Amino acid sequence: LNTPHEIDQLARWRGIRGDFLRVASGATTGMASWLALGRAPAFAQKRELTFLSWNHFVPASDDELRKQAEAFGKQAGVTVRVDTIAHLQLDAKFAAEAQSQSGHDMIRTHGAVPFVYEQQLADVGDVVDKLGKQAGGWYPFAAEIGQTPSGWRAIPWFWISFPATYNQAHFKKAGLETPKTWAELLKHGKILKKQGNPVGIPISHCSDTHSTYWSVAWSYGAKVLEADGKTPAINSDKTAEVIEWYKELFKDAMEPEVLSWDDASNNRFILSGKGSWIHNPISPYNAALANKQPIADDINHHNSPAGPAGTHSGPPILGLGIWKFSKNVELAKEFIQFHYRKENFDAWIVASNAFNHPPLRHFADHPIWARNPKFAMLPKEAEFAHARGWPAKSNDAVGRIESNYVLADMVAKAVGGMPTKRAMEWGQDQVARAVKGQLKA
Repeated sequence: LNTPHEIDQLARWRGIRGDFLRVASGATTGMASWLALGRAPAFAQKRELTFLSWNHFVPASDDELRKQAEAFGKQAGVTVRVDTIAHLQLDAKFAAEAQSQSGHDMIRTHGAVPFVYEQQLADVGDVVDKLGKQAGGWYPFAAEIGQTPSGWRAIPWFWISFPATYNQAHFKKAGLETPKTWAELLKHGKILKKQGNPVGIPISHCSDTHSTYWSVAWSYGAKVLEADGKTPAINSDKTAEVIEWYKELFKDAMEPEVLSWDDASNNRFILSGKGSWIHNPISPYNAALANKQPIADDINHHNSPAGPAGTHSGPPILGLGIWKFSKNVELAKEFIQFHYRKENFDAWIVASNAFNHPPLRHFADHPIWARNPKFAMLPKEAEFAHARGWPAKSNDAVGRIESNYVLADMVAKAVGGMPTKRAMEWGQDQVARAVKGQLKA
């Protein structure tokens, strides 16, 4: 006879065995169902790779990116999700994800983001080296945005040429050629405004303001930082020339609305038929083509104007970063390399209708720039492009200067009546604060 304790143990064993057999039987039945349905159970779902990007100004570009994400996912047996939001919301989202150490695996970087989050982003130097060797090397100005003192924190993705976009009909009516210099733009702008077709450059809290200010300042020989990246350099005779130019352009060739423009305002301005000239990528022209607007015939482009110190451009340069906290770092690197396959990257350039400029030299000979005469001059913009901050290397201080809209506010104060010297002194102080913030970080 079994003791009471042994009887109790036997009962427990029989119960466990019964439970096991029931579960095993259910599992067998379930497996047959999975095989019949051709899909895995909920608890065995595919890995998911997530990418946070922007709402592209040419939506077909995002469509192509998602198409490639789906193709990669099928090939790799994973799910790839591309989330897009308004570009001005990205900085707040990056800060929240870095703080919580959770969110997306990959992010679309811009400006000095790789430097701001240098310690939070995974090293991607292996992918940068591999892609560079495969495709003729990186344009230096594009590569600078991803290489921090501690290594590569972003892979250059694309840059956006920042030429002039103008209405040919308005210039023809005024009997004017396209301006070759910023001084000539001022002269032409006065005539065009009297004709009822002002020019437009934002002096506001938007990304386009940065692009134009850097271009104008460099063309006049002005700087924001010295080459060491630590010494403020705004307070100078060259910057004074730049500010005086802005003041005269604002008063005699533009309208007050530029003080509150966002990044789509200059697009609307030129597409409305009223504006004659803007400093902007080709997105308005692409929008006019996509929407079959007659004004597309009148819109054209020319290279960014020059100044006493030559032609310079500060185009937006975007990259691809991977958070260190991601559990899919290697998978993200595989997806990036898939996207950079020539057939895929070429298709993405076509989808953007020449808006996306490749940072790799072997992609720059894409036929799309020769196919449309209005795009022929765009690749030339690479010859005089710099990363923001030049002659300094891009760094965290540059990111602070831009995120706080120091340059926009300095010009806005001056056109609003503050003496040029005082506006420069204010700007110099703000740049010094940005540098100190960098050194403390």
